[in-house]
Amino acid sequence: MENKLTYLEAFNSMRHFLERYYERTKSNDIGSLLGDLQLLQDMSTADPAAWHNWIKSVEETLSKGCPPLGIQFVK
Repeated sequence: MENKLTYLEAFNSMRHFLERYYERTKSNDIGSLLGDLQLLQDMSTADPAAWHNWIKSVEETLSKGCPPLGIQFVK
């Protein structure tokens, strides 16, 4: 069975992972990153570059032909 995630679902999954990590470590760096990744009411990120950087990272991963764990990203 293939899993398909939208870019937004994958982004939220990554944020959730980082939130759990932050809860365990209280890392200031992770806390700062999470602040930048917060979604605002208009669905933009607190740091305007964060979403663009996320999309670029996903597209770079996909262009290498090796999405992790068989997950497909859909726009």
